[in-house]
Amino acid sequence: MRLSVIVSFLVISSAEHAMSQNAYFKLGQQAYIDGNFKAAIKQLEKGRLIDSTDANALWMLGYSYYHSDNYLKSISAFSKEIAITPADAQTYYYRALAESHLGRDSQAAQEKERYLLRAIIDLTKAISINPTDSKVVGFYQNRGLVYRDYALFRLQTNTRFYDKKRGIAALKASITDMQKVLDADKTRDDISSQIDLTKEKLAAATGHH
Repeated sequence: MRLSVIVSFLVISSAEHAMSQNAYFKLGQQAYIDGNFKAAIKQLEKGRLIDSTDANALWMLGYSYYHSDNYLKSISAFSKEIAITPADAQTYYYRALAESHLGRDSQAAQEKERYLLRAIIDLTKAISINPTDSKVVGFYQNRGLVYRDYALFRLQTNTRFYDKKRGIAALKASITDMQKVLDADKTRDDISSQIDLTKEKLAAATGHH
């Protein structure tokens, strides 16, 4: 008798648990769809207290934090989602975007280097997961920009992070990535301008300007 009562209690509790999580998820999802990211965060965080293993909820949470300019929490949510679905290229891509923002904004040289390198690693992973995806051009474009940011950081002569060899290598990698974007769409004048700018930086670094 006692066992049946316990089993019934567990079944009811599990059902209530699922219903609560599902309600928060639905509210968060609707806010996410509406572009109300602060409201989405509020609901999805409540749902996460009940179930922290929902990959879809973690994705929406990371994306919502990203568009609320909370890059550290965005990275945390995307990292948890990657632990559940490690072959999701879009998650690596958006985590890289959050990391690149922190890298560019950081005033601490050590943090700047760490986040820029993490962004490059994540973008490389996103490319490797699905290199023929139609969105891969965007991955190359952003990696090219981060490579250039990293290069300029390494070519600052007044810091202990100055490394001419790494800086030049990163500039060349940036040009290679940007060229892939331009090869995919010859009308991208913006990319052509970015390539010219990076080539100027490379010429200055190598003394060929």
